[in-house]
Amino acid sequence: MPATPHVEKHFTASETVRDVVIGMADGLTVPFALAAGLSAAVSSTSVIVTAGLAEIAAGAIAMGLGGYLAARTDAEHFASERAREEWEIDNKRDFEISEVRHVFERYGLSGEPLVAVVGSITSNRQHWTDFMMRFELGLEAPDPKRALFSALTIGASYLIGGLIPLAPYFLTRQIHEALQISVAVTGLALVIFGAVKGHFTGISRIKSAAQTLLVGGLAAGAAFWLAHLFG
Repeated sequence: MPATPHVEKHFTASETVRDVVIGMADGLTVPFALAAGLSAAVSSTSVIVTAGLAEIAAGAIAMGLGGYLAARTDAEHFASERAREEWEIDNKRDFEISEVRHVFERYGLSGEPLVAVVGSITSNRQHWTDFMMRFELGLEAPDPKRALFSALTIGASYLIGGLIPLAPYFLTRQIHEALQISVAVTGLALVIFGAVKGHFTGISRIKSAAQTLLVGGLAAGAAFWLAHLFG
């Protein structure tokens, strides 16, 4: 009987998931904390809606810009390190060859196989540089479109997350009623988001959901308490 084919499933969108997690986590938590805090200090839902929308807009822009700058910094760092590695290959060839040899020696390769592999890699400058970037420095070439995509992903995630706790304040003029609905809806959203995050990151869904709910609850509780204390 033919052997059952082995199919490996690996998750390859970790950077996108990271951006969604960053944007959604802050989007759910910060506007929720703001709305909860204002609920203890003001008497009109329109004030909370106005302040919440302003915060969501500013937060989405700031978070998106932060993601863009972070991705651009990664790309610039990679380019700088690659240029340095190329210079070392051209000007410190023997030393760089010894570094390639050392990498394979750590994996137990020796003798003629080691000489053959090292010779093959160092015979091609581009492949040699690629090898050094990955195995010496642990750096992967960034996607040139990464910066813009990261900014849009984080910003959109923050916007979507931020509208969830604010939505009840659009639907009722009663602050306490809106706050109760917001707590319930946001709590559910935090649990679902935490579970989904756990699924994609490979950790316990229950643990991730509980952690996410705890962080959001603490942030909102602190904001509400402070606003009530000083309001």
